[in-house]
Amino acid sequence: MTESGGPQQHWAPGEQILWRYRGNGTGAVHICRPVTVVQDTPELLAVWMAPGTECVRPVLTDGTPVHEEPLATRYTAPRTTERSHWFGSGVLKLARPGDPWSVWLFWERGWRFRSWYVNLEEPRTRWSGGVDSEDHFLDISVYPDHSWLWRDEDEFAQAQRSGLMDREQAARVKAAGARAVELIRAWGTPFADGWENWRPDPGWPVPQLPGDWDRTPAHTAP
Repeated sequence: MTESGGPQQHWAPGEQILWRYRGNGTGAVHICRPVTVVQDTPELLAVWMAPGTECVRPVLTDGTPVHEEPLATRYTAPRTTERSHWFGSGVLKLARPGDPWSVWLFWERGWRFRSWYVNLEEPRTRWSGGVDSEDHFLDISVYPDHSWLWRDEDEFAQAQRSGLMDREQAARVKAAGARAVELIRAWGTPFADGWENWRPDPGWPVPQLPGDWDRTPAHTAP
C-alpha cells in the first residue's frame, strides 16, 4: 500500500485495501476496515469485509461504545479509537464513483440473505491504499420484498443540534437520501443486479490491520 500520484489505478480482485471514515468535522480517521477487492471498474468498487476482520472504531475515552452513550451527548462526549474484530457474517460493500452513499449487503448464517443497507456518506476519495469518506448519519434499510425504511433519523437530527452538520449540508444529505429512495423504488442498480447471490473466494485470507492505518494519503482522487 504505497502512496502514488498520477492517473487513477484500479485494484485487481483479491487485493487488500482499507475502507475508512473520517470523524465529522475533524478530518481524522476514526473508522478503518481492511477489505478485499471483489471488483474495481470505472462504474463500481465492490469489496468484501470478512468475518473476524480486525478493525478500528470510535469509542468514548472511558471505553464505552458510542451507541451506549445517551443521544444528547453522543457527539460531544470525548472520544478515542480502539481495535476490535468484526463478528458475525461478513459484509459486501458496493460503491459507484460520485454517489453520496454506498450499499452494503448482509447475510445471516448459512448465507441466507437478510438486507441491503444504504449508508449515506461523502463520495469516497481514493488513494493508493484504499478509500476515505465521511459518514452522514442517515441510512436506509432495504429488504428482499422491496420494502425499505429510514434508519438513524434521531442521530441525523442530533448531529445537527451538536454542530456536526450545518443546515446546507443536512439539506444535501436529505436530497441524497431522496435520490436513493427513487433508486430503490425503481429497483435499479445494485438492488436488481444479483449481488445477494455472490460468494467470496474461499482462498482469500482475512486482511490484516496495518499499524499505520490512520496515515494521511499523499494523493487522493475521486
